[in-house]
Amino acid sequence: MAGALSPKGGLFAAIADTDDTRYSAAAQKGRGGTINKELALKKKCVAEIKDRDLVDSVFLVKDKILAMAKNGKPYLTLKLMDKSGEVDAKVWDNADEISTIFDKNDFLHVRAKASVYLGKMQLILSDLKRVPEETVNLADFLPETDRDINLMVEELHAQVASLVDPDLKRLLKSFFEDPELLAQYRVAPAAKGMHHVYLGGLLEHSLAVAKLVDAMTPLYEGLNRDLLIAGALLHDVGKVREMTYLRAFDYSDEGKLIGHITIGVEMLHERITALPGFPVELGMLLKHMLLSHHGQYEYGSPKRPKTMEATILNYLDDLDSKINGIRTHIRKEPDNPSRWTSYHRLYDRYFFKENCLHTEEQEECCEELLEPFAAPIADLDTTPAAPPALAPTAAPVAAPVATPATTPAVAPSAQPAQPAQPAQPAQPAQPRDPAAAARNDARKSFSNNPFAALKK
Repeated sequence: MAGALSPKGGLFAAIADTDDTRYSAAAQKGRGGTINKELALKKKCVAEIKDRDLVDSVFLVKDKILAMAKNGKPYLTLKLMDKSGEVDAKVWDNADEISTIFDKNDFLHVRAKASVYLGKMQLILSDLKRVPEETVNLADFLPETDRDINLMVEELHAQVASLVDPDLKRLLKSFFEDPELLAQYRVAPAAKGMHHVYLGGLLEHSLAVAKLVDAMTPLYEGLNRDLLIAGALLHDVGKVREMTYLRAFDYSDEGKLIGHITIGVEMLHERITALPGFPVELGMLLKHMLLSHHGQYEYGSPKRPKTMEATILNYLDDLDSKINGIRTHIRKEPDNPSRWTSYHRLYDRYFFKENCLHTEEQEECCEELLEPFAAPIADLDTTPAAPPALAPTAAPVAAPVATPATTPAVAPSAQPAQPAQPAQPAQPAQPRDPAAAARNDARKSFSNNPFAALKK
């Protein structure tokens, strides 16, 4: 084990499968070169790590930073990940030498102790070993969508088939019937850190925006639904080239220098020029939607939205991305006992996690409370209610009218009391239509969770 005391001398040039190739903090501290057997426990994924756990698992190195402590001693800050999430990690001893063992996007077999620091989980590494790529399954280390990607691809093709405009339909077919492009579009993440940060995220996000289009276009007259669907499915298409996602998600050189908006417009222009007779103005409107979908110059849009459809796309894209980003932030902290999340750096705030909807009993209670308001207008009984029966009363006596002194006052004659009208019999309740009842049930569910309609 003497060779493991120093990472120099090509120790990891040829990776062996024994513990002799492992960095050991215990050995670095002069404990006779023995591996800390106390840490040789059951492997854990990131989502399973609890405070004070001893961890013995393989992770992908997402980030690696060699920094200097206040006392002048170097240390390593790592971000390790697998498909269940990511966790911070520290190497405090011999950090400058240990940093030469591995690089970002390498796989590491680590032994560590978990602890919570400033509300966040972190690992203090005691042993680590670089693992050859061919010995791991990459799918175990990259997060992926919870939805079935094949079903989402079917939904994508159904959206394209639903278009009425023949030019937009053939344009979208030229994109999504291209096997090479579709292979990238179906697996790419939607972003590196803001929202839908997982494989299949781009497809999931684009379909969600298309569903929002279908949900709101019936509410407003005169909108071009086909143009909006095309914008929803293509607004982030440039991310297939902006992002790298065969390891930890990052930006390509093209993504850093040009960005997905410009890349997407270039891809759109190439497809349009390959389609004979494509309307120039229609192409211009669609390009404008891609250029302006971030809404403001400071958010990266070269143009601000200047058409109704571009404005709608901007808000629907922002809505879906924020919903996913906030939900992901909340779900990252299942063991956080606070009613508030930790600070979200990108959104610059904390989020309150409670929404008064925790259990099935509470959900049923809410449904009962909302039931009187859930019936559609067409199903309500609009028969005017009968006036209530009045008890017979004596007719009021008119007040005497003052007259000139020369005319004798005459008392007004009392009018006979009008007989009370008999009460009308109550109208029998109309039988409910089964289809209307089903709509009511759906409406009650939607009222409790306005985003439930997005789940299939």
